[in-house]
Amino acid sequence: MSKDLVVLGSGPGGYIAAIRAAQLGRKVSIVERENLGGVCLNWGCIPSKALLRSAKMHHDIKEADQYGFDVDNVKINFPKIIDRSRGVANKLSGGVQYLMKKNKIEVIKGEGKLAKGNKLVVSNAGKSETITFKDIIIATGARARDIPGVKIDGEVIHNYRTILDYKRLPQKLLVIGAGAIGIEFAYFFNSMGAQVTVVEMQDQILPVEDPEVAKELQKQLSKQGITFKTGAASEGIKKSGKTITATIKTGNDSEKWSGDTCLIGIGFIPNTENIGLEEVGIKTDRGFINVDGFLKTNVANHFAIGDCTGGALLAHKASHEGIVAAESASGKAPHPVDYNNIPSCYYCQPQVASVGLNERQLKEKGIKYKSGKIPFSAVGKAIAIGEPEGFIKVLIDPEIGEVLGVHIVHAEATELISEAAIIRSHEGIASSVLDTIHPHPTLSESMAEAFALALDRPMNF
Repeated sequence: MSKDLVVLGSGPGGYIAAIRAAQLGRKVSIVERENLGGVCLNWGCIPSKALLRSAKMHHDIKEADQYGFDVDNVKINFPKIIDRSRGVANKLSGGVQYLMKKNKIEVIKGEGKLAKGNKLVVSNAGKSETITFKDIIIATGARARDIPGVKIDGEVIHNYRTILDYKRLPQKLLVIGAGAIGIEFAYFFNSMGAQVTVVEMQDQILPVEDPEVAKELQKQLSKQGITFKTGAASEGIKKSGKTITATIKTGNDSEKWSGDTCLIGIGFIPNTENIGLEEVGIKTDRGFINVDGFLKTNVANHFAIGDCTGGALLAHKASHEGIVAAESASGKAPHPVDYNNIPSCYYCQPQVASVGLNERQLKEKGIKYKSGKIPFSAVGKAIAIGEPEGFIKVLIDPEIGEVLGVHIVHAEATELISEAAIIRSHEGIASSVLDTIHPHPTLSESMAEAFALALDRPMNF
């Protein structure tokens, strides 16, 4: 079978790449072994955010008396919360099917393996067929990293995928890893009433984020009842029936932990083995596919995007790469991906969002900077809606006002960060933010006020 452009994988990178290529007149075929939408729609971003919405709603109900409402006898129907999450995921996966039909993209079910001569062998249900293509975009994603010797059973020991479909509310949960997965699920289960302990090997939670942001988030989540162990390791993890035990080591100290559930969230490994990379000579680094800013591999007509290429393993990064790869493969001249301007978002409460460099990185690079930090307790809208926790911090070049980084801790942080990303992508400077009228009262005023403070021109702080 001869094809024009083939996309291997239908996650948020793959299906967006397929749509963009189809818009450019390419005849596109997408190969997927599971459900359209990949991990993000089916087992990641979307269903987890549905769970976090339930957690936020539960929190708001408990705080209802502060807003003049008496709410009694609130009960948690945990299986129903999980069912809603799965329903949301299924609805959006069906939406991707509609988009494939709308854009006349052929969907081929099966696993693909590259072969020499621009070929892909697709296997499904014991049968295989060989496809010859002009161009291919590899979008095979990544999967959860395991702890050697610790088996994920989906009952007591979980990764992000198994726990999304688990309808029993844990009583005592150990979360290993304080990145996005660990922190978001820790927040969710704590809000549902579980006793949660989070263990992180690095000296701060959210290890890649600004240290001050991490410290503030840990303070807020600790107030909610989560126990944190940073600079610590979980050892001797053992399962016995419905009980799990572990030893938590912090420096020279150690303590025993026992409970009924463990979630392992220590990162991801790329889905790049057994897809024929070695056969066609595509270069990798620790399993991740090497690409340039246009998502080209070292082999002509072979592109790769998303989590299988490493870097920030984020859905929005994969989608943007999909657009650039599709345009590059179709003879257009897109801008290369700007990997220094990818927003990071964490959807616990309060949320965390950032873009650009943080203070630790600026100091390590020897870059001079000025900062402006505004607590949301000084922002009228934040006080009015009862969300005064957290802060926004902006980092700028002291001479020209270049926006070096923006870091936010707040209940709506992920909705605020895009303004900073746009400023940076359009090479705006701090004064251009002040020249833009921000509506009042809004949370977005915090952005303008923080830049004003960095420029020594504060109006309301």
